[in-house]
Amino acid sequence: MTGKAMIVCMSRRIAVALYEELIKLRPGWHEDDDEKGAIKVVMTGSASDPAEWQKHIRSKSRRESLANRFRDAKDPFKLVIVRDMWLTGFDAPSLHTMYMDKPMRGHGLMQAIARANRVFKDKPGGLVVDYLGLARELKEALATYTESGGTGRTAINQDEAVAKMLERYEQCVGLLHGFDWSLWTTGTPQQKLSLLPPAQEHILAQERGKERFVGVVRHLSKLFALSVPHDKAMEIRDDVSFFQALQAVLSKRSPADSRPDEDIDQAVQQIISRAVAPEGVMDIFAAAGLKKPDISILSDEFLSEVKGLPQKNLAVELLRKLLTGEIRTRSQRNIIQGRSFSEMLENVLRRYQNRAIEAAQVIEELITLAKEMKAARQRGEQLGLNEDELAFYDALETNDSAVSVLGDNTLRIIAQELVKTVRANVTIDWTIRENVRAQLRVLVKRSLRKYGYPPDKQEKATQTVLEQAALLSHEWAAI
Repeated sequence: MTGKAMIVCMSRRIAVALYEELIKLRPGWHEDDDEKGAIKVVMTGSASDPAEWQKHIRSKSRRESLANRFRDAKDPFKLVIVRDMWLTGFDAPSLHTMYMDKPMRGHGLMQAIARANRVFKDKPGGLVVDYLGLARELKEALATYTESGGTGRTAINQDEAVAKMLERYEQCVGLLHGFDWSLWTTGTPQQKLSLLPPAQEHILAQERGKERFVGVVRHLSKLFALSVPHDKAMEIRDDVSFFQALQAVLSKRSPADSRPDEDIDQAVQQIISRAVAPEGVMDIFAAAGLKKPDISILSDEFLSEVKGLPQKNLAVELLRKLLTGEIRTRSQRNIIQGRSFSEMLENVLRRYQNRAIEAAQVIEELITLAKEMKAARQRGEQLGLNEDELAFYDALETNDSAVSVLGDNTLRIIAQELVKTVRANVTIDWTIRENVRAQLRVLVKRSLRKYGYPPDKQEKATQTVLEQAALLSHEWAAI
């Protein structure tokens, strides 16, 4: 499981000796520099302690520096050996495993266990490895905890986790009923990869298939992590790896989405097979047998390839991801295009999800939308406008009466003038300074009146222009 671990020893001597034994087995973990290395001993001491202990005795500031490294989930410092330090009043949410080799009881034991049980991303729970038989002390501590007003469960029985895991497993098997994935364990990496497109089609063809499957696999993954190394968990781990790979391609977000992909359970990915994708992340285009497209181009060749896929529901999913990413990118620079294309995409997908249109028809409509988006990108060249000017032109063109009264040429001139006016008057903080906003509003209205923009439409056009300016102002103000 990705994260951190802590070993609690009975004495400083044991802590130092254990460190030496561990780095014999893993010499790459050792570093003398506090800023490097995967394993450290954190303890107090003095100049009178043995010479071999001195490298582990640090000042308060050096210990705090190590604490900051350990709290950082991405830092390579993964394993700490302690006696008393960091057992109370220390918080590292990514800490998931504690090896207990020290007698503890009561509040101190509860505090120590709590170090490994903090909520963190998709961590299903903390694991305490008990070498001394602390079950009786834990029961007493839990009784004290309950009597003092504590509520909720602090631990889960593994047999209970296994039973729930098998329930979720059967649900996954049920959703894939009729689909043979036996090559996942016996086939070549390429054969394994080739299973994913038809598997996606099988899931997507069912009502709310993607939503149901992804949700069940997410729960299964957490329960699997709690159940390992139980025999029942190890029996199904190959199937779990297939479910996870399928969940990954179904959940894979568009390239323009910068949010972290929390749907892939990293813990289980490290336990199960990585034969298909060494990084544990599946590329949905590769899984469908397609070259990853340049989203900014939306080439006819690529769209034709998607249209020709035998798995029609998968083709819809590919186009949805592709167009969603492109719309999100455009929305960051052109508010009108972003809104327009987003509404068109939502309308098509809503009818598809309601089974009002079949997959083949929705593919045709999505490809038409993709071509319209490509044509919209080329309009700027045809009008002699750069990307920023086109965004303001689109903001003005939303008013049909303005188009009919003024014509394209006048709107083009207004758009170019507005870009110059707005660009010369915005600052990084203009959107929160009312006086600057008011001044800019006056300047925009002045330009609209100058060229005869319909008076009854000027207020709405001004508001849209200011919204568009807000998208681009940070970039402009930085130049």
